[in-house]
Amino acid sequence: MVDLISQYEKIKPKVQSSINSILEKAQFINGPDVHSFKDEFGAYLSVKHVVPCANGTDALQIAMMALGLKPGDEIITPSYTYIATTEVMGLLHLKPVFVDCEKDTFNISLKAIEAAITSRTKAIVPVHLYGQSCDMEAIMKIAEKYDLKVIEDNAQAIGSDYTFSDGTVKKTGTIGDVGCTSFFPSKNLGCYGDGGAMCTNNDELAEKLTMVANHGQSKRYYHDVVGCNSRLDTIQAAVLRIKLRELDNYIDARRKAADYYDVQFSGLEGLTIPKRVENSKHVFHQYTLKLDDGIDRDALVAFLGEKDIPAMVYYPVPAHKQKMFATLETSSGSLENTDWLTTRVFSLPMHTELEKDQLEYICSAVKEFIEG
Repeated sequence: MVDLISQYEKIKPKVQSSINSILEKAQFINGPDVHSFKDEFGAYLSVKHVVPCANGTDALQIAMMALGLKPGDEIITPSYTYIATTEVMGLLHLKPVFVDCEKDTFNISLKAIEAAITSRTKAIVPVHLYGQSCDMEAIMKIAEKYDLKVIEDNAQAIGSDYTFSDGTVKKTGTIGDVGCTSFFPSKNLGCYGDGGAMCTNNDELAEKLTMVANHGQSKRYYHDVVGCNSRLDTIQAAVLRIKLRELDNYIDARRKAADYYDVQFSGLEGLTIPKRVENSKHVFHQYTLKLDDGIDRDALVAFLGEKDIPAMVYYPVPAHKQKMFATLETSSGSLENTDWLTTRVFSLPMHTELEKDQLEYICSAVKEFIEG
């Protein structure tokens, strides 16, 4: 699904040089590359504050802690997402309120958000799924109307531009109160281990995020709040600095591959290509297709596997049906789209190193199965 080896070969000398320098200086924790990455990533996103941490799951948990969310507070979130988004709510004894997604974009439904709001609702966690932004202008209006916090789960959409109705353009992850991201190796901007970050334009919140991520201390050995130990190490920061300079090129390569898929699959009966929203730049963390009910998805995935084509079904069990929530307080309304999508979607290889012959081979195999 992701060719990290070929990608590494192109930046190998730079990566090895940076890592060797860190090893020689033994600056493994909070070294200069961490601070440089904070500044460079913030400049790329046009956001005031970047707070690195150990992984994307920690980023979500730290954000909720820093915002002062309390046990029993209701958090509106899509059920159709990776479990980390809602797992941290269980850890903090918050109440996930699972809402449906849009069938065409896979992102959280605006109508479902507003219908789920109660007097206990404190925050919304939109997930920019597969690399395309949620309708953030509308979500921010809802949040303002009901005095709610917005935590963007931006793990899959780093580099995506969202255009507001007045023409203003902002990067996903910089629109809500705080944006959380993951630098897991397979992400569009991935390191060579675990890593994550939080982004905000709020000075006070940035200070709290930094404290919570560092044992709750603002000064060494003086712990003002309950925190955790979540750091981005220097080697990972050095890798991210190198790859950040290539991020826009990586995104262009992904979009080019998606364009090829679109052309090959448009009009193919039984298959629906991903919808691209006009005011959101899709960065294609995944290329996810929908199958009509009459097509056997498992058989298709197995058929592609026999041809050495990896095809993935992401999130076959939505969050609201996971066993982990059976003993926790949750709430959900109608999740018709979510339940349908989990049985009908599949994703094809999507990465920066896809060559035309590979794309041709993948597309011909899919067509062979669909057309019989």
